[in-house]
Amino acid sequence: MLQQAARSTAFGLYEFYSAFTMWPKVVREDLRAGVKAKHQGNLNTSVRYLTRALETALALPLDELSPNPHAKLSGIAIVLGEVLELANKPAEAYDVYAAALLRLQNAMKKPTSVPISGPERVRAASLAFKLGEMAEMYSQPEEEEERWLTFAVEEMLRILRDTQSPEKSRDVTESGSTNSGKQSVDLDELELPAWVGRDDVVAPLEKLGAFYNRQGKQEWAVPLYLSALSVLLPANTSRDVPPETKCQGAHIMNSLAASLAAQESTSAAARISQSEKWAEKAIALVNSAKSSNLDAEVSSYCDAVLVAALFNMGSLKEMNGESFDAKQWYTSSHKLATSVGERGGIMEAEQALRRLNRPQRGKQDTQSGKL
Repeated sequence: MLQQAARSTAFGLYEFYSAFTMWPKVVREDLRAGVKAKHQGNLNTSVRYLTRALETALALPLDELSPNPHAKLSGIAIVLGEVLELANKPAEAYDVYAAALLRLQNAMKKPTSVPISGPERVRAASLAFKLGEMAEMYSQPEEEEERWLTFAVEEMLRILRDTQSPEKSRDVTESGSTNSGKQSVDLDELELPAWVGRDDVVAPLEKLGAFYNRQGKQEWAVPLYLSALSVLLPANTSRDVPPETKCQGAHIMNSLAASLAAQESTSAAARISQSEKWAEKAIALVNSAKSSNLDAEVSSYCDAVLVAALFNMGSLKEMNGESFDAKQWYTSSHKLATSVGERGGIMEAEQALRRLNRPQRGKQDTQSGKL
């Protein structure tokens, strides 16, 4: 997803590309040299300088790194982790990110003379989200991926609860515990503070939902997808929704439709009906986005979402025994995928159409005596 790709390793690290003077001199030179080497592609040199900068900064009293010492310390670690990833050393990057998160968690649990700020707590949630992504990418134990993503979700909910008025805070407290994704989270009318982006909340909710969906725990995934949508596209709002946000919402609706279709706690007819409604909403929403003037990257993303939405409708029709309608949807998905060069969508649609055509050919061959 566009927004997730942008947020995975950036974390708003403005300080590294502007005022190095905000850093103590004992850290500043190594930090500047490390960032310069990174920009020049000298990754091993960059790792050496940034590692020394981090070690030096960790040895300093927090007061010497004020203001925002926790942001500074985690910031060096994140840039170091990013360089390690670029140098194809993901295991080392993973350890650096995990250590940075642990320091932030300790600062939250044991307040120091320099309390952790709201934005620094958001950074902790973002680091946990990053670790959850890496745990999936590099096939870490599922328990580890779940632990990171659950912390990211729950910490964002705690942040929102702590920044609301007493009435709204109570609403979050009553329904905001994910209990590892098992309960619904009502986020419809929450006000996000200026330093919390919608994607800071949406991304971990969606990712944890996808984790449970892969595990076949749709009853845990569905509430998380619904919560992500309530933050991304709140019902009671007059704000103008950007096209990329609409397509992101349609992507989540696709996931929700698939998750509902696989949920075994309701009858087949009921879950297919529910799923079709969400798939229809996804198609309408992405078509609304595509009616705007889109740049190439957003247009490509929206096209991919629409290809998937059309295919999902075909799958739902096929599950319901409506082969003719299923073929129509699969054909639409195939045509769009072909026109925009979406190779994965082309292959999936072709496989689905071959599968549906196979029984028909068999019937015709039997009637003509070929079998």
